Amino acid sequence: MNMLIYLIPIALFMGGIGLAAFLWSLKSGQYDDMDGAAWRVIAQDDDKPDA
Repeated sequence: MNMLIYLIPIALFMGGIGLAAFLWSLKSGQYDDMDGAAWRVIAQDDDKPDA
């Protein structure tokens, strides 16, 4: 039971760090172009050199 005194604040602190990292990624624009990467995989690239 005494370990809960230490584990609960540690878990809350780590959860806060995770939340802060997620909010930072939203603010910095990490999720702005969700469709662009999917279309780049499918698109034909004609600028590759012929070997």
